[in-house]
Amino acid sequence: MAIKPPSSRRFLDGFQSDAMWMIASLLVAGGLILGFGLLAEEVTEGDTSGFDQAVLIAFRSAGDATNPIGPPWLEEMGRDVTSLGSFVFLGFVSVAAVGYLLITGKRRYAVLVAAAVAGGEAISTILKLVFDRQRPDIVHSARVFTAGFPSGHAMLSAVTFLTLGALLAKANPNPGVKAYFVSLAVFLTVMVGLSRVYLGVHYPTDVLAGWCVGSAWAILCWSAIQRIEQSRGG
Repeated sequence: MAIKPPSSRRFLDGFQSDAMWMIASLLVAGGLILGFGLLAEEVTEGDTSGFDQAVLIAFRSAGDATNPIGPPWLEEMGRDVTSLGSFVFLGFVSVAAVGYLLITGKRRYAVLVAAAVAGGEAISTILKLVFDRQRPDIVHSARVFTAGFPSGHAMLSAVTFLTLGALLAKANPNPGVKAYFVSLAVFLTVMVGLSRVYLGVHYPTDVLAGWCVGSAWAILCWSAIQRIEQSRGG
């Protein structure tokens, strides 16, 4: 018969595991922020223009830079996918999630979702004002109203989908289901970002920057709520 370790030992092991995850999360977030800083520097100096133009052209029809590659239905699909990263859609999803979390008594997680999404929108707006980068000089397949760097769609989809994916993963003990929710969140985030480049409304570096900041913010918000739960005993 196996001898169970003392409760104090189990607590210590759990604390060490949580601490390692916290440190790893903060390192990843720091790496993403550093990546954004380096990318922003390259964009400001104009060193990414060749890469940006090459990727944009790869998504345009040969001989007609006004049209994305593929049949008309693919372009319409691109608009459908890009709408998943819109402020309105993500706002609806976030409000629904916050409402559900409040009804079920999970107030901390409701605050997490609200703070993550609202904070992400504020950060996106500030960064756009600071860098004030122009959109690609081609015919856009979707209407735009703000500066291009970083991509708001890419950033907010990362914040919202990754935060909700983490919540769903935490609520299920099955490792396969956890992996599914996280993978789905990443997939949706990537598809929204790609659709912005496909439609010609963003340079690829705009999207990369949005992914970096959005993912880092989601990780920081999640780490904060986990730290609060640990300090209060779960």
